[in-house]
Amino acid sequence: MNISDFCEILMLCMFGASWPFNVVKSYKARTTEGRSLLFLLLILGGYICGIIAKLNAPSYKWYVLAFYIFNLTAVSADLLLYRRNAILDKQRKSVVAA
Repeated sequence: MNISDFCEILMLCMFGASWPFNVVKSYKARTTEGRSLLFLLLILGGYICGIIAKLNAPSYKWYVLAFYIFNLTAVSADLLLYRRNAILDKQRKSVVAA
């Protein structure tokens, strides 16, 4: 492993360490308030681009790709929770309006 791979893995670990906490927070919050769908989509797109870049590299390291996939999975889970929370927000608004 070279220094470039090491730094990339370290960066992905730092980002990746925060996503599980964010997923739990989204699950418990049950609301989209204070959340940004655009932010989640941009992060998701960034990880997809990173995976594509790794797969198209002359020689990629599978272990670096594994960190991208972990982060992509965590952000996808957060995106699904965003959708669930948006539905819950809509249900709460319809109950209040009725």
